[in-house]
Amino acid sequence: MRDRQGLIVYVNHLKQAKSLRKYGHVQFISRKLKYAVVYVDQESAAAMKEKLEKLPYVKKVQESYRPFLKTEFENAKPDKAKEYDYKMGL
Repeated sequence: MRDRQGLIVYVNHLKQAKSLRKYGHVQFISRKLKYAVVYVDQESAAAMKEKLEKLPYVKKVQESYRPFLKTEFENAKPDKAKEYDYKMGL
């Protein structure tokens, strides 16, 4: 499996967001805030960001920090009240 990187691409109009499909996998398009989340390979993310910023209908491009965040949590103690509810079958 290849590592993927998310790019948040803000566009002027939503019709132009459909044309982002040729640059990567479009996962989500926000109609209200006019942005699209495009997933690309992590090795080519920086080059793809520069390429997308040059497009006339793109306002700005931001990289997602999710691949760089630690997702393993330590010392996570379960809530005693919730644990009791699960045992009761609620």
